[in-house]
Amino acid sequence: MRGLPKSFQFLVKALEALPTIGRKSALRLAFHIVLNNPHHGVRVAHAIEEALSHLTRCRRCRGLSEDELCPLCSDPLRERDQLCLVESGKEIYLIEESGGYQGLYFVLDQLDEEVISQLKTTIEENGTREIIFALTPSIQSEGTMLYIEELLKESGIRFSRIAQGVPTGVDLENIDALSLSRALKDRVPR
Repeated sequence: MRGLPKSFQFLVKALEALPTIGRKSALRLAFHIVLNNPHHGVRVAHAIEEALSHLTRCRRCRGLSEDELCPLCSDPLRERDQLCLVESGKEIYLIEESGGYQGLYFVLDQLDEEVISQLKTTIEENGTREIIFALTPSIQSEGTMLYIEELLKESGIRFSRIAQGVPTGVDLENIDALSLSRALKDRVPR
């Protein structure tokens, strides 16, 4: 980036390090923030600073929270016997927006001893009777599900996974072979 000030280059590099932001997008955002709308740039910087200083992981589900427990884990109306395992806190809010699930969540973004211990504690505290896997379909996810099932096989917990297959409104010609195969295998009576 010859000819650009070092502080501008630093901004571009910082933006480019964000997921889904490539070099062109980072340049476009940096020029917009610096030249077209510096006030908005200050607001974004302040919002990031506020989020970093006030947000943490929920003690129970490991999702995003401003307190020890997030609003979902604190809600007495949630179905405490269901626990949906997701890969990131972002997925909690995607599922919540669907309005189709009233249980609790657990972010399983890694399989280290601390996270597994936290999962077991959450299961005990909630009296979990069903674990729903909402993981991205992959060989790694299959391994994770098998590991969790094996780990908890003596607990009497029922295991299920979210349905996979053909999305609504998508032509069959645009579906990958694995999704189509799963949709046929997991078909339901009409």
